[in-house]
Amino acid sequence: MPSTFAKVPQSNRSLRKALLLAAAVILGTLGATAVAHTQENQNAAPQAATPLSGPGATQAPANAEVHVMHVQGKVYMLVGAGGNITVQAGDDGVLLVDTGLAPMSQKVLAAVRSISDKPIRYIINTHVHADHTGGNEVIAKAGETIAGGNVVGDIGASAGNQATVIAFQAVLDRMSAPTGQTPAAPQGAWPTDTYTTHEKKLYFNDEPIEIIHEPNAHTDGDSIVFFHKSDVVSTGDIFVTTTYPIIDMQRGGSINGLIAGLNHIIELTTPKAMQEGGTMVIPGHGRLCDQSDVKFYQEMVTIIRDRVQKMISKGMTLDQVKAARPTLDYDPRYGADTGFWTTDKFVDAVYNSLSQKQ
Repeated sequence: MPSTFAKVPQSNRSLRKALLLAAAVILGTLGATAVAHTQENQNAAPQAATPLSGPGATQAPANAEVHVMHVQGKVYMLVGAGGNITVQAGDDGVLLVDTGLAPMSQKVLAAVRSISDKPIRYIINTHVHADHTGGNEVIAKAGETIAGGNVVGDIGASAGNQATVIAFQAVLDRMSAPTGQTPAAPQGAWPTDTYTTHEKKLYFNDEPIEIIHEPNAHTDGDSIVFFHKSDVVSTGDIFVTTTYPIIDMQRGGSINGLIAGLNHIIELTTPKAMQEGGTMVIPGHGRLCDQSDVKFYQEMVTIIRDRVQKMISKGMTLDQVKAARPTLDYDPRYGADTGFWTTDKFVDAVYNSLSQKQ
């Protein structure tokens, strides 16, 4: 059974802080290996498309466990399955934001069942990467769509035999690989309900839920999800606490789009007393946060972007920019010399993104 950081009152601030730190430790010790395996395969070889599914992109450590933490309202956070998973549960059923790595699906389902025995009705994918969509097929099949009253016969049975999977249209385009440039994910993992506008709205479990597209940020198919009544934002990989931002230029990401997404997250959130608490933010990877954490991260990314942009305007080459070390003061917190996303790769992505013709 998954461990549970259960329903901590907001008034007990010292206990809540301790549990937030515990969640960060768990993610680092149990989830980091799975994340590294997935992202390493997804960000290798920029000259060639890399798999979104399959053994190379869905590795998970055999001893990985999924842990549950109550955030606030009707929203919970699952860590250890790859990317963080957001769960909203109530009388209408269960809604998930992302599904983690495919091999972790049964452990994710067990964690969800520790929260609620209601049917899984909706899955929202924040973007295409397999550490966030790998569990789609298994978890969707374990759920049930809410079919309309006018649906009759076998159509009603087939329409309701799995959870609805919602994503921005670009996610389906890339998972189904209509151009043949990228290996397709299994059809059962594809989104079944896509949107192409700025946002899509749901009302579920007596709560307005806003799904907002952030263009060309981490990828070209990013969505953030705002649970209005619970006052929680789930960000996907636009915001992480474990590394410098991962800018997947192969799949439409850009530094300026990512900063715009961070700015929007800040606009949606409201701090409580002393800039602590209030709207809670669930990052794609890392510990539970609030607005002040997002602001610190946004300022860091913006400062580095501006430094690199100034160097480009002076005619400096990529090697010269790297030698100047524009990330130096932030490296102790976010930098890495090894692994799937090094400081060098981040500077490469910032430089190349800013050097693209607009």
